[in-house]
Amino acid sequence: MTSLVRILRFAPQLNRLYLGIAVSSVLAAVLTLATPFLIGAATDRIVAAIAGETTVEDAVVAVTWLAVAFLAVEVTTTLVVSVGGYWGDVMAARMRTILSTRYFDQLLHLPQRYFDTAITGRVTNRLNRTINELTQFLQFFANNAFTMLITTTAVLVITAFYWWPLAILLAIVFPVYMWLTAKTSAKWQVWEGEKNIEVDMASGRFAEVVSQMSVVRAYNRQDHELAGFRERFTRTVGITRKQSRFWHGMDAWRRLALNVVFGAMYLIVFVRTAQGLFSVGDMVILLQLMNMARQPIFSMSFLVDSAQRAVAGSKDYFEVLAEERERAGGAGPQGRGAAAVAAGQPRADDDGGTDVRRGGAAPSRPAQPRADVVPGDGTGGVPAQPRADVVPAVRFDEVSFAYDPDASRPVLDRVSFEIPQGQRVALVGESGGGKSTIAHLLMGLYPVTGGRIEVFGQDVAELDLAELRERIAAVFQEPSLFSGTVRENIAYADPAASDERVRAAAEAAYAHRFVEAFDDGYEQVIGERGLRLSGGQKQRIAVARAVLKDAPILVLDEATSALDTKSERLVQAALEDLMVGRSSLIVAHRLSTIASVDRIVTLRGGRVQEVGTPAELAESGGIYAQLLRLQKAGTKEARKMLKEYGLSG
Repeated sequence: MTSLVRILRFAPQLNRLYLGIAVSSVLAAVLTLATPFLIGAATDRIVAAIAGETTVEDAVVAVTWLAVAFLAVEVTTTLVVSVGGYWGDVMAARMRTILSTRYFDQLLHLPQRYFDTAITGRVTNRLNRTINELTQFLQFFANNAFTMLITTTAVLVITAFYWWPLAILLAIVFPVYMWLTAKTSAKWQVWEGEKNIEVDMASGRFAEVVSQMSVVRAYNRQDHELAGFRERFTRTVGITRKQSRFWHGMDAWRRLALNVVFGAMYLIVFVRTAQGLFSVGDMVILLQLMNMARQPIFSMSFLVDSAQRAVAGSKDYFEVLAEERERAGGAGPQGRGAAAVAAGQPRADDDGGTDVRRGGAAPSRPAQPRADVVPGDGTGGVPAQPRADVVPAVRFDEVSFAYDPDASRPVLDRVSFEIPQGQRVALVGESGGGKSTIAHLLMGLYPVTGGRIEVFGQDVAELDLAELRERIAAVFQEPSLFSGTVRENIAYADPAASDERVRAAAEAAYAHRFVEAFDDGYEQVIGERGLRLSGGQKQRIAVARAVLKDAPILVLDEATSALDTKSERLVQAALEDLMVGRSSLIVAHRLSTIASVDRIVTLRGGRVQEVGTPAELAESGGIYAQLLRLQKAGTKEARKMLKEYGLSG
């Protein structure tokens, strides 16, 4: 239950709702307890009238007032329960919002390594399943638990007033029943965890298949995917059979024992009433009190069942929150927020919304002015343009890196090179040789395992990651568009950008003409991952996004390799314009593109082999010179070897 207590502590801003629910529960329980006494009093008055101990007229007046009191109690109880139920529903909805926001906030700040191995569908399903189970339990608990607890306590006290042995019997029943239930739930949780794994895996595969339906159909794998999906859920049926058989078998024994105990209690009340030790009214009161006590006990099974589901689900939730967050680079608001979430502590500003100051786009601390930096060109407050004769825009110094810390051979081994301000540097090497990894390290997606990366003379390891990424615009082989409008995708780095800026960016990317041809122009919805656009159109939107960001450093990772010749020419022209005045790191797929850069860095086995201008390396006899000879040879074997380097002519 510590997980549930931890969840409740997550949202101190809901304390007033908790208090309101508790008060309404107390009132509802007290009002409910008045009913047996009203019925008991009416019973005694009627019995007295029948026995001739009082007049019928007096009895009628008395029971009429008792009936009015009963109606007033019932109406008031209905109102109190309704208000409490409303507060419980609102509390659950706000709790869902807070838990969901915390989960998404955590995911947004986890390191890239987490997403390299995580299954997207499983990550998504955790949000739905886990938070549903948590909020359903909390809603039931808020609306029922206080009433059950107060009713049970009151019944024990009142029963003890009439005859203490009955109260002792009831007092023994409650803890024994709870103990048996807790013992039963231990095995239940194990099985529930197994089911969650199967459902999450099935949901993960489901999301993958839906996002790649064209591939599934192209290879006629519909039946195979359906069979795998069905198998996962079929396993949950088998687990549920064992789980339910065990749970309900134990529950039947618990209920049977409870029935025997209550049967004995009823017999005692009947006998004592027959002996004249209880009045008929007292008997009615005690029987109703015992019935009231039965309901909380029997409801305990459902409460424990939903609690166990919530506990099992919360383990997945807290596993994600326990993941170490991506380095924020300092003790600014972002860094403190990360620490708070990781520790499971509440934030004062977290009430179902997200403080934009904590988002990934704003730096946690203001950039420190540098004597060697001259004013930028409107890059959003980023210290953008250091003098080229003072520091390079990018510097890799003996950088080593391995995705797996236990790998025998790193992806990069003591890589060193520089990108002078305003120059273009291309990376050349065999496929899988670390070219894209260098781009990812520059953007801070992974921490280096050795060496140092500098941007404008500042160590990336000491920079706030949001501040670092503000300085870099990237265009990748996969455009990675979102399902909104064209305008939203172009203005992704700056949603407040004016229509003029968005249009100017589109024009610079040679995208304005086809965007204007859409029925809704820049408000055209492009579908998930831009499915309504051609490959060339998607890539030009991605280029326009980079243009609008207006960052001083540009990363191009095979940005035109997936395009047809016509689209490639248009995108390449847009990229040429975009690179003007910027420091560019290029992972190119054409030798013709590489020939126009200022410097080339060749890589072999994760190490730098050569650094020089295209003209210098063409005469050096190294990798680049060999590739030029292969291009000139034009044979089938030569083209095959070029492809091993991810290159074409």
